[in-house]
Amino acid sequence: MRIVYFTHSLASCWNHGNAHFLRGVLRDLIARGHDLRVLEPEGAWSLENLLADHGEAGLDAYRTLYPELSSRVMPKGFDVEAACDGADLVIVHEWNDPALVAAVGEARRRGGHFTLLFHDTHHRAVSDPKAIGAFDLSGYDGVLAFGEALAAVYRLWGWEDRVFVWHEAADVRLFHPPAAEGPEEGPREGAVWIGNWGDGERTEELERFLFAPARDAGLPLEIYGVRYPAEALATLKRYGIAYRGWLPNARAPEIFARHRVTVHVPRRFYVDLLPGIPTIRVFEALACGIPLVSAPWSDAEGLFRPGYDFLFARNGGEMAHHLRAVDRDEGLRAELVRNGLETIRARHTCAHRVDELLSIVGSLRGDEKEPVLEESTR
Repeated sequence: MRIVYFTHSLASCWNHGNAHFLRGVLRDLIARGHDLRVLEPEGAWSLENLLADHGEAGLDAYRTLYPELSSRVMPKGFDVEAACDGADLVIVHEWNDPALVAAVGEARRRGGHFTLLFHDTHHRAVSDPKAIGAFDLSGYDGVLAFGEALAAVYRLWGWEDRVFVWHEAADVRLFHPPAAEGPEEGPREGAVWIGNWGDGERTEELERFLFAPARDAGLPLEIYGVRYPAEALATLKRYGIAYRGWLPNARAPEIFARHRVTVHVPRRFYVDLLPGIPTIRVFEALACGIPLVSAPWSDAEGLFRPGYDFLFARNGGEMAHHLRAVDRDEGLRAELVRNGLETIRARHTCAHRVDELLSIVGSLRGDEKEPVLEESTR
């Protein structure tokens, strides 16, 4: 099958979590013999920020660990219809310009024989619905939503059985436990958190469920991520936390392998308005075989086995208790690692998501329906 994917950026994961999942899915599709073409806009903000901060060297990890992947930059005046010509499947990610989203839909309407899907992996449908409403999706065959709560929003907008839940997952070709553990690799020590500061969406939660509990548990804590303003850095310093800056996601497995435990602190929108959608870091951490303790969120879709694959903490005191227990109890660590890996390998790899994608495309083709021409929120 010939597949075209319009992404924000494949090369850069700077504040761009979808790149993690996309790389794994595309790599699996290539391994199965599909013909892939990835297109990204000129001047993509994620890539521009990465290059400004780290130069070309910032792309070394991606280029080294994903040698089979590449993308083409779309300059101004790019012929979208020609890019889609001959494709069997076209997917457009929601971090694209509304004009591009509309142009791909128009190419489908004007006789394109490909299946066209819109891929939504963000909370803007509830936090900024006008931004999603600006997209003309009238030429699209379906929507891929990265959680049931988000899919429900699209159903309210009239998509009904043409919206499909397509969760993120771990690329287990890269995200897996270290090949060996022992004296030569050095002991695992302390806690690690890989995540961006963001836009105030979890500032209070980070202090309550990560900074203070790690301190209270007596665990050294390292943090990796971007967009930490001066006040955030001052808070980290006050808690004695080691801030390491941006980390290429391709290097996350080696960082997880140095630590005893990691923590999941969901953004507020995924607790209050879009329950049941964990960050991709949960999938990746469990795939790497590091014990995980999570701040509260509702696993409404039963993706995991809370208390078995990872531990839930209802408050800061409980988080400190769990962190202390995981740090001191080798048996508990081994049990969490074993259980988490079991669930990832059984249900949440990029290969599982490729199977789901191919099934979705097959169901749409079987219906032999042309896209419905309606207003932009459809």
